[in-house]
Amino acid sequence: MNVKDAVKMAIVYVTDIFETEHPENIGLEEVFLNEHGNVWEVTVGFSRPWDHQKGGLLATMQALNPTRQYKTVKIDNETEEVKSIKIRETKNA
Repeated sequence: MNVKDAVKMAIVYVTDIFETEHPENIGLEEVFLNEHGNVWEVTVGFSRPWDHQKGGLLATMQALNPTRQYKTVKIDNETEEVKSIKIRETKNA
């Protein structure tokens, strides 16, 4: 599996698994081939309807830049099977 295939598979998977939550602004954030486990780790970012503030100036400003969710999808490089989907760990600055 090449990097483009892994990215496409992860985006389709996230779109499908979160379909009932109406994800939007779906996009690639990062991708890495973990050679230790021969697993692609693809981070996909998206927002959901409740990630938008409701009402007021802050809501208007945030509508242009809603909160994003980040999920890391692990895909076996040989079998192309999705092994897991997890919340991406974030580091505070």
